[in-house]
Amino acid sequence: MNKRLIGLLTIILGSQLFVSCAAQNPRVYEGAMAGGGIGAVAGALLDRHNRWRGAMIGGALGSAFGGATTGIASRAREEAAYSNRQIAYQSNDGWERIQATPIDYNEQTQCHKVSEKRWQGGRLVDDTIHEVCEGDKTEYRY
Repeated sequence: MNKRLIGLLTIILGSQLFVSCAAQNPRVYEGAMAGGGIGAVAGALLDRHNRWRGAMIGGALGSAFGGATTGIASRAREEAAYSNRQIAYQSNDGWERIQATPIDYNEQTQCHKVSEKRWQGGRLVDDTIHEVCEGDKTEYRY
């Protein structure tokens, strides 16, 4: 059993080497961390025989799902802001849907306001307004 767990962890951590260098929106990391934390707690509570195993599996699945969902929502917001049209993404099974609609643009701040709605199982679970700003780097130092 320990060899399987070590093998699984090696695969998960090894795969992170390939995706860690890709440029990501910071929100994706926040979603992955939140999903991982919630998944780890849920996994530990559900696996009565081995709480550590449940926490590891739940955390891995939760972080993958949280990061993917946050990344898709961020992408929908940016596409809606820059194309000035409604963008919607839906999971293959139709259970989750994310819809982003541009509302307003402020020329002074160079920020777009975008309404984001998220449905799960046909029920609206989140309705928020986000700002998507056009960033310009003005300093040449890090």
